[in-house]
Amino acid sequence: MEINFQSKEESNKMQREEFLKLTPSQRVSAFFDLLYKLRKYPTHPKLEKNNNFLIVIKDD
Repeated sequence: MEINFQSKEESNKMQREEFLKLTPSQRVSAFFDLLYKLRKYPTHPKLEKNNNFLIVIKDD
């Protein structure tokens, strides 16, 4: 494992260059892999019923 210290701009540039090295079909596959991994993250908070006062801000 290697740790690199770089600015945000440098990091973004490196990620972009690595992504552009992929073939179009590999890019689509990488996109779908990312979507598959992101499905595990909750999009809505789980509301638990308890006696605590709770403020829920809905984004309409």
